[in-house]
Amino acid sequence: MSKIYPDSGVEVQGMVARHYDTIMNVMSFGLYPRFIRSAVAAMDIEPGQRILDLGCGTGRNTLLMRRHLGTKGHILGMDVSEIMEKQYLKNCSHLENVEFRLQRADVEFSLEEPFDKAWMSFVLHGFPHQVRLRVIDNIFNNLKPGGVFCLLDFAEFSLAQMPLVYRVPFKAIECKYAFDFIERDWKAIFREHGFVEFEEKFWFGNYVRLLKARRG
Repeated sequence: MSKIYPDSGVEVQGMVARHYDTIMNVMSFGLYPRFIRSAVAAMDIEPGQRILDLGCGTGRNTLLMRRHLGTKGHILGMDVSEIMEKQYLKNCSHLENVEFRLQRADVEFSLEEPFDKAWMSFVLHGFPHQVRLRVIDNIFNNLKPGGVFCLLDFAEFSLAQMPLVYRVPFKAIECKYAFDFIERDWKAIFREHGFVEFEEKFWFGNYVRLLKARRG
């Protein structure tokens, strides 16, 4: 399967997709599991809520959400990758309130019922900007009034002022779309698309952020 956006770094394929969780653990020197647990906990999931996990990958984040959600409520994982679909179903299909849908986030979609929370982890930065705006509109349209979009991604910062220890790997690993993502005012963008009441939590020297935006 060819990439939808050839310059994107978030459309993982082949061996990387098949061993994604292991690669993330190794590349982060074992820090990623603890970090992602902390980020999911900051979603403030309540039992019984409906959660949309966009770009759900292997289901790792869904499993963490499920711990907070319990047997009530519902999680829908969505991803564009058939390789990720197989891993997600292998990891999560035994849970009665979890399901998967093969679906692009950048193409208009309307789900059967609105969601209390939508989650996207390190995916939005990998799209061209106009595509990001379509994704945000899709999320807005599938949230309940007062529902919350939880965006875990890079924060806003100046690459030139970033310490060398972070700047070198960022420039080496990230795709070209990430470099304009970090320069944009995402609260202002979300306001333009109907979101209000923002909350933030930061990690890794304030270069990574969970931005929670409530649907107005």
